[in-house]
Amino acid sequence: MAVDYKRELNALIELIIQEDASDLHLSVGAHPLIRVSGTLIPLVRKPILTEGDAEAFAKLLMRKDQFEKYLQYNEVDFSFENTEGVRFRGNAFHQRGKVGIALRLIPNVIRDFAELNLPPILESFTQRNQGFFLCVGPVGQGKSTTLAAMVNTINKTRAEHIVTIEDPIEYVYHEEKALIDQREVGIDSQSFATALNAAFRQDVDVILVGEMRNTETIEAAVTAAETGHLVYSTLHTNDAAQTINRIVDSFPGNQQDQIRVQLASSLVAIFSQRLIPHIAGGMVPAYELLINNTAVSNLIRENRIHEIPSVIETGLEQGMIDMNRSLARLVQNGDITVENAFTYSVNPKGLERLI
Repeated sequence: MAVDYKRELNALIELIIQEDASDLHLSVGAHPLIRVSGTLIPLVRKPILTEGDAEAFAKLLMRKDQFEKYLQYNEVDFSFENTEGVRFRGNAFHQRGKVGIALRLIPNVIRDFAELNLPPILESFTQRNQGFFLCVGPVGQGKSTTLAAMVNTINKTRAEHIVTIEDPIEYVYHEEKALIDQREVGIDSQSFATALNAAFRQDVDVILVGEMRNTETIEAAVTAAETGHLVYSTLHTNDAAQTINRIVDSFPGNQQDQIRVQLASSLVAIFSQRLIPHIAGGMVPAYELLINNTAVSNLIRENRIHEIPSVIETGLEQGMIDMNRSLARLVQNGDITVENAFTYSVNPKGLERLI
């Protein structure tokens, strides 16, 4: 009897929503798996996937051109929306010569800072007219969700022209006060860098760059922030100091002094976050926040980046917070276990003094 893959996919999507899962994995030789509160759970009542199953799901999830790109390059990013309006960010890839698919659920409702347990100070970074705000952290730590909350705050409060440049488009915004144009790399533009450079001629106020993947994109983003735009973006870095070093090191040696000067003047803040299992279930963010002030700007300009963690630790009155202090608060509030706090701390000895 032939398998109705569309029906099977819809059943899996219903299960994801029912279990409040964040991800779905489809891999040949294994049961489908979902991730709930950070833990992968095999769906043992579902059959082990064959090569034919995985390929059939891939064809359902992707447009024809995306599937052809996958066949050509053995991997492709894509977004998928079912008839009920449930959206996913996806990646199809080869593993041991066979199809693998990872899907991340994108909530339809863009939650605000309070709902996401994010610090209220983030709202102040939506009120700027220009500057460079970075949300950083490893993959899957909620960076896109945080930036979506920031963009949507502007959408609700200001009549601005917002352009998002993404690969693929994740959150879909419903225009309120703002005009929002969402551009997908590979469909609406050739690359992040070309879309960024085109934005200079689009009378834009706010630009969201989904990811800064190369030097050209970083350079265009910093220039946009310098020339009167509010720019939001992400990097896969662990903290503020590493982020600044990563940006500077992506440029040739003879350009690094110049990018330090540009970054020192255009940077607004760097927000680093991790999602940690909550004692009661679900996930809760721990975070580090660096706010660019005169002291930070001087450190960046003078290449004294190693001193930035100390500035964050002593900048509490200005709204800064270091990761250890955030972890300690979560422990004291009964949100996370002491064990998880130490697992996610990059400086366990420093955390010991706070708990």
